[in-house]
Amino acid sequence: MIMNLYSTTLRQLNKRIIPFIVICYFVANLDKTNISIAALQMNADLGLSASMYGLGVGMFYISYIIFEIPSNVIMTKVGARLWIARIMITWGIVSAGMSLVQTPTQLYVMRFLLGMAEAGFAPGIIWYISCWFPKSNRARAMSFFYMGSVMASVIGLPLSGSLLNMHGLADIAGWRWLFALEGIPAIVLGIMVLRWLPQSPDQAAWLSPQQKSWLTRQLAQDNAGAEVSDHRWWRALKDKTVLLLSLVWFLQAFGTIGITLFLPLIIKSMASDSSNLLVGVLSGIPFIFACLFMYLNGRHSDTSGERALHMGLPLILSGLALAMAVWSPSQGLAYLLLILTVGLNFALTPVFWAVTTEKLAGVAAAASIAFINTIANFVGLGLPPVLGRIKDLTNSYHSGLMIVAAALVLGGILGVIVARPGRHQAAKGAATRI
Repeated sequence: MIMNLYSTTLRQLNKRIIPFIVICYFVANLDKTNISIAALQMNADLGLSASMYGLGVGMFYISYIIFEIPSNVIMTKVGARLWIARIMITWGIVSAGMSLVQTPTQLYVMRFLLGMAEAGFAPGIIWYISCWFPKSNRARAMSFFYMGSVMASVIGLPLSGSLLNMHGLADIAGWRWLFALEGIPAIVLGIMVLRWLPQSPDQAAWLSPQQKSWLTRQLAQDNAGAEVSDHRWWRALKDKTVLLLSLVWFLQAFGTIGITLFLPLIIKSMASDSSNLLVGVLSGIPFIFACLFMYLNGRHSDTSGERALHMGLPLILSGLALAMAVWSPSQGLAYLLLILTVGLNFALTPVFWAVTTEKLAGVAAAASIAFINTIANFVGLGLPPVLGRIKDLTNSYHSGLMIVAAALVLGGILGVIVARPGRHQAAKGAATRI
């Protein structure tokens, strides 16, 4: 009976919640990154230099960092459904409004507003997933969620590029069409959130009373094993577990941000005679493997119940693969190693958030998830300029990529340490065996 409730309930959750939030995250990352495609026309129209464009990109991260934690704390007060809908509707409006900018200053303001509007979305969804999925299935759920982010690179960027071809239609620039059209889905999805996503399991009309009761008990049992559940969220941010998790996520961001933003340039430097189309295709392939690795690693971690090695080992192997790619004498082998680097870097993601939501509960979890995500965003502010400066000085990405490789290995080692069961969980496990 219990196994039947387990399987039927999870089947309902996977059907009703996961596909929708994957689409939402896809649109979120599309609206966040489409400026890189719009810049192909926008920079000339607005008279933006490279440094001015960089400032415009960075304004998003500044406001995102400032408002991330407050956004998640508010979400715990007003409810995830209402707050996620607010986030999506406002960022859709701002994203579409980017089509109206006429000056660099207006661009800076709109990018700042976009970061403010979107702040809290990713950690908010992570917290929402933890309120629905038992820890035995949580890593798989997280892997599907993050596929929305990865697929934005595989599908979204070519889609944005095709919208530039609308240039001149109704005497409107292609980049303005891009912002206007890609902002609309977020508004529509935000409205749908109010109807589609229930606030909590007990409000899900598509779950039977028996399923609601079982799921509520299971989630309460999972949360009872949390190491940090203090309702005073500001105290949770000083907890050793939270700080270690923040450091792991910060170090892995060297790969997801550093390599992702520079991958086309790295591939172009390896094969300078390649067309831009071929470089784009070669840059997208690693993210297909990232989706596969995330799912397989998350699924195996859930099935085996092991977290530490599933979280730390992929990051260690990712760093080693990158180091070997840097010094590989063969371009073909170097590219294969880059595929492994990206795939393994993303592979830890679902397990990391599964571990985080197992160790944290309640308001402490919501605030801590936002804090962890905020710390990683500092990599987006600092690493790209450093890698670019190293490239200018040495005419090579080698030294910069070795810094990234070292960060990934260190992050993996810390990941193994922090993902080990805490004293509370170990005692609980021992009591269960007795």
